[in-house]
Amino acid sequence: MSESRIEKVRLGTGGPEVGVQGLGCMGMSFAYGPTDLDEARATLERALELGVTLYDTADAYGAGENERFIAPFVRAHRDEIVVATKFGLAIDPADRTKRIIRNDVPYIRQCVEGSLERLGVDEIDLYYMHRRDVNVPIEETVGVMAELVAEGKVKHLGLSEVTSGELRAAQAVHPIAAVQSEWSLFSRDIEAKVVPAAVELGVALVPYSPLGRGFLTGAFVNADRELGDDDFRRQQPRFTGENAAVNAALLEPVREIAEGRNASLGQIALAWVQQRAAVYGLPVVPIPGTRKRSRVEENAAATRLVLSEDELRSLEPIAGQVAGGRYADMTFTSAGRE
Repeated sequence: MSESRIEKVRLGTGGPEVGVQGLGCMGMSFAYGPTDLDEARATLERALELGVTLYDTADAYGAGENERFIAPFVRAHRDEIVVATKFGLAIDPADRTKRIIRNDVPYIRQCVEGSLERLGVDEIDLYYMHRRDVNVPIEETVGVMAELVAEGKVKHLGLSEVTSGELRAAQAVHPIAAVQSEWSLFSRDIEAKVVPAAVELGVALVPYSPLGRGFLTGAFVNADRELGDDDFRRQQPRFTGENAAVNAALLEPVREIAEGRNASLGQIALAWVQQRAAVYGLPVVPIPGTRKRSRVEENAAATRLVLSEDELRSLEPIAGQVAGGRYADMTFTSAGRE
């Protein structure tokens, strides 16, 4: 495997320069079952060696535990990396097993102070609104985020799961460096309106779950049968029951291309996402999550894999045939508002 570092790209107009692939840190301590913490720490270091410089977390991942987990790495490499975290998903006081969305000003200010303390930094490089509270005008939410920039607590702003209209309204208040939304061979709804708006406004796309939470790699076929009770993927309709069987069959063209390229399924899926940058003419920095050094090496290598027009055509129909929604409750996404 080549040890050359991945290329760099800038997130939005005036945003931070990062490697063309980032690292989603959520699963290192949250949502996907037991973790070998030593291996996860080694994975953070290996990613940086390969040129991965965008590290993504959120206060909602384990009630701040994920921020605490990556904090020593962040502080040790403060001048080399861009750390992104988020606010917006709170614990429901009426049922602590559930999440609610909050974008009110006092809550945002409480969240940024908590994230700064847990990460052990003076300034957050990229601060996202994790989810959109429709009861709070987005201009108000971004307005207080802009105040955090002016106060030196945040460098750049991002939004997650927003509509094209919400992005335009936000950009009118303060420059937005990146929009984070699910984008993969299985999830392409943002291509209709959000991506064109991002191109128009000079905003980067940061696709989360570009590997379909591992499903696109062939790591599992049915979450109910193969994953532990504490694994978040057991709650997602695409990965359980009859939907899982339907969706597993959709991987056949991915598998054929992978065999012909002597690559993994995950590398083909990631190469497809990375190639959206050339297709649409905007920066695209996917943040695949992994807890293993071998996987981060495999993922980084996918940035140098360019799929042919024939290969892209064979992958084109997949998203339209996927069974089941991204989440059991899609109100936590932008899909119903666009």
